[in-house]
Amino acid sequence: MTERHFLLDEADPGVFYGVGNANLRMLRSLQPKLRLVARGDVVKVLGDERDVAAFEPLFERLKAHCVRYNALSEEDILASVRGLQPRETDAAAIVYSTGGKPVAPRGEGQRRIVEAFRAHDLLFAIGPAGTGKTYIAIALAVRSLKNKEVRRIILSRPAVEAGEKLGFLPGDMKDKVDPYLQPLYDALGEMLPAAKLQEYIETGVIQIAPLAFMRGRTLSDAVVILDEAQNTTRAQLRMFLTRLGHGTKMIVTGDVTQIDLPTAQRSGLAEARRILGGIGEIAFVTLGQDDIVRHRLVTKIVQAYEKENHNE
Repeated sequence: MTERHFLLDEADPGVFYGVGNANLRMLRSLQPKLRLVARGDVVKVLGDERDVAAFEPLFERLKAHCVRYNALSEEDILASVRGLQPRETDAAAIVYSTGGKPVAPRGEGQRRIVEAFRAHDLLFAIGPAGTGKTYIAIALAVRSLKNKEVRRIILSRPAVEAGEKLGFLPGDMKDKVDPYLQPLYDALGEMLPAAKLQEYIETGVIQIAPLAFMRGRTLSDAVVILDEAQNTTRAQLRMFLTRLGHGTKMIVTGDVTQIDLPTAQRSGLAEARRILGGIGEIAFVTLGQDDIVRHRLVTKIVQAYEKENHNE
């Protein structure tokens, strides 16, 4: 009798085994000559050497399916056992949500972000609220990580309140900065299972930190995203951009109409195009009201405020 251990790696065990271990039970019923024992992210397989070897490609197909689609159903398992394609591939999908739905560009603006990311190491995505700049950027980062094009994802934001003074915040450093970074956690939580996301954060594969924590670092083999960059000063943005290391792609997102800096300070993002626009290797993607993908009222709200600003 042969015993082999198969590691789930990037696949989330909860997704692979199914609710109440339903997927594991199905695999056992479809492989009656083998004994399958699951322990965390390891599946121990016992049986005749030939049967165990024949199980390996099936396991790898199912694992790859879990990583790509964030889902595994009994129908997917049956299709894989029969050597069929588990499901149709959405050509436009960047990644799949934790519910198995494709995350794909919505509108021309997001498509231009995807194209610019493919062709450039440094990309600025500038546009109003609701255009999905951050969401699509994080989807691109997650895809790069899953495809093993990079070793980590680094997400950052300036810790600037949106017109409020929150005062003292209790807790340790993580407790103090997490409220500023919650939108990044929200987007990641839609694309990675909770257990896998927690594992990535604990092991440093995904790092989420305020902008001030970037000083002195060289960010290599990563996708690095700076969100809400309109709230950086010129010096802060310069500091961040010069963290770019080998094998890294960087995305800077922001909305120059929502600057929360003190009146005396100028936004580094607002000056970026003038300062860096002559460098051909840097892409600037500008989104407008037509690219808003949130609730239809968001477009009307943005239009109303822009009209008011022009009248002042």
